Amino acid sequence: MDPTVTSTALPAPAGGDLSLITLFLQADIVVKLVMLLLLLASIWVWAIVFEKITTLRRVNKQASAFEDRFWSGGSLEDLYDQEGVRPSHPMAAVFGAAMGEWRRSSRVAGADMARGSVRDRIDRAMNVTVTREMERLERWMVFLASVGSIGPFVGLFGTVWGIMHSFSAIAAMHNTNLSVVAPGIAEALFATAIGLVAAIPAVLAYNQISTSLSRFASRLEGFGVEFGAILSRQSEERV
Repeated sequence: MDPTVTSTALPAPAGGDLSLITLFLQADIVVKLVMLLLLLASIWVWAIVFEKITTLRRVNKQASAFEDRFWSGGSLEDLYDQEGVRPSHPMAAVFGAAMGEWRRSSRVAGADMARGSVRDRIDRAMNVTVTREMERLERWMVFLASVGSIGPFVGLFGTVWGIMHSFSAIAAMHNTNLSVVAPGIAEALFATAIGLVAAIPAVLAYNQISTSLSRFASRLEGFGVEFGAILSRQSEERV
């Protein structure tokens, strides 16, 4: 048996040490890169999850406060001057887009205010704003979906590579003793474990956050429909 191969090709942790740090340090360079990539992806996943949850709570709270002011019976013009000109949250942005279009139309359309063209422009302005705001809120969601779908396969690649490396070393050593085989196999399987650790939270978070985003989008669209109807009635009253 070649002692050089034994010490470099398939190092066995002293005393059967199979701790996570030891498994990482003893792994092949390719497997190490896979592990590091998956660990970074996992950290980034949790950062995105925290940011999305915080943002959704904030925009829903802001939307509730805005709706309270909107339905309080106060002047829409004053509300527009206070929040619609420089909106700080999505619902105010939808309101500001509609009010801005309605003001412009009321100045230039004259008797055409009661026709469908003004309502169409207002609806189009709100739809564009809703789409833009949701695109901003949905940023990095593709990353969550990608990690959830390909994370296990990246880990599996590291496992296959590690097992191939271990078997090559075993063949060179002509020794299939369990104490020699186990560390290399454990190192390889560790990559798959890290892939699952990164993928499972990403999938769960993606499903939950996607549902919350869909609900918020429906909330914005519902507000737009109601506000569009209000502006349409006021347009008809001006004629």
